[in-house]
Amino acid sequence: MNRSADVVVIGAGILGCAIAFELSKRDHDVIVVDKLPTAGYGSTSNSCAIVRFHYSTYDGVALSHESAQAWFDWPGYCGVEDERGFAEYLRCGSLVLKSAIRDYSKYRTQFERVGVRYEELGLDELEERFPYLDLGDHGPPRAPDDPDFDEPAERDLVGAIFTPDAGYVSDPQLATHNLMRAAEHRGCEFIFDAEITAIPTSTGRVAGVELAGGHRIHAPVVVNVAGPHSFVINRMAGVIDDMTITTRALRHEVHHLPSPPGLDFNSVGTTVSDSGNGVYVRPEIGNHILVGGEDPECDPKTWVDDPDVFDRELSRSVFEAQVFRLAKRIPDLGIPDRPKGVVDLYDVTDDWIPIYDRSTLPGFYMAVGTSGNQFKNASGVGHLMAELILAVESGHDHDSDPVEVRMPYTGLELDLGFYSRNREMNPDSTYTVLG
Repeated sequence: MNRSADVVVIGAGILGCAIAFELSKRDHDVIVVDKLPTAGYGSTSNSCAIVRFHYSTYDGVALSHESAQAWFDWPGYCGVEDERGFAEYLRCGSLVLKSAIRDYSKYRTQFERVGVRYEELGLDELEERFPYLDLGDHGPPRAPDDPDFDEPAERDLVGAIFTPDAGYVSDPQLATHNLMRAAEHRGCEFIFDAEITAIPTSTGRVAGVELAGGHRIHAPVVVNVAGPHSFVINRMAGVIDDMTITTRALRHEVHHLPSPPGLDFNSVGTTVSDSGNGVYVRPEIGNHILVGGEDPECDPKTWVDDPDVFDRELSRSVFEAQVFRLAKRIPDLGIPDRPKGVVDLYDVTDDWIPIYDRSTLPGFYMAVGTSGNQFKNASGVGHLMAELILAVESGHDHDSDPVEVRMPYTGLELDLGFYSRNREMNPDSTYTVLG
């Protein structure tokens, strides 16, 4: 197989499919290559798929607000029928509980600047609307073996911020399949079960990709959207040493457990960010609760050197850390005898803010460091990357004069220098999955 295209996209997760779709809409001949059997089969399939707006930076809030507009009318955004139907957006709202350990005023400031709807809730309103929640401030988070873990909260929460338009996507793999069908409708081709073995160059720029078996796809533009394998692809392309911000693969777990007796969490529940306990939750099908960690300092991190080889078994220690801390917030929560959930990898940058950028190898672009909090931004990232590629390939010097992009739904202007590979570590980031 020796093929040619205008662009090769490496990775058929939600972001790779969105980038391919947006490039195809701009009349580019695009081939997407993935080593797995179908679109959204990798870490995307295990995404919590939460759509939220509380980021620590203007750019994070603006991109999430823009991208949410596509989820509100997902079939309309895709613009084509899918024989499997469409992923559903469940607008249950998002509750950010205010612990004394963090300054939440910037959320309010950025929401007003961007146009995100929100409500400030006091303790009386919280108790009335979410009676199943304990309102103690249990921060800072502690490990279950900490001798002070079971000590009662010394103070109450400060309050909460509620964003009614937040929610989650019912099926992340189906959403990715929807984008694949949309891109195919525009002429994009997908090649699965195909492993990248090299990134060839010619006359000083990228020349496509080589696949296992000696096959080659010739293309003047290649986009690395390989998720947890992104650093492997960057290493092949020889661009890692020229980046100030790099990526690593981080093992993570999310656990599923039944709602307390008498609580219909699917009906009355919302997504919750509880930094005082270091966890987040959202409703799950079957009246279950999905709980994950917000990367508090007390939780050890497991970095993975080979994204093809890592422990895929749920661990008792992570299960107890997440579920026991959630039980502080939902006192009637039952603790299952054995863990149930998923294990997968995040693709994480040094400051937990993604890289959407060109590289020092002409024609080689990156949408990397995206795991944990960028699923929600699929449509917006697709638009940003397509506009970036068009500008740079037309001669724009993005490194010295960062591309600015007007977003199609909200009209907001985003400076792509914010996502540069050569930025300084962002001091406003939470340095956690919250971004």
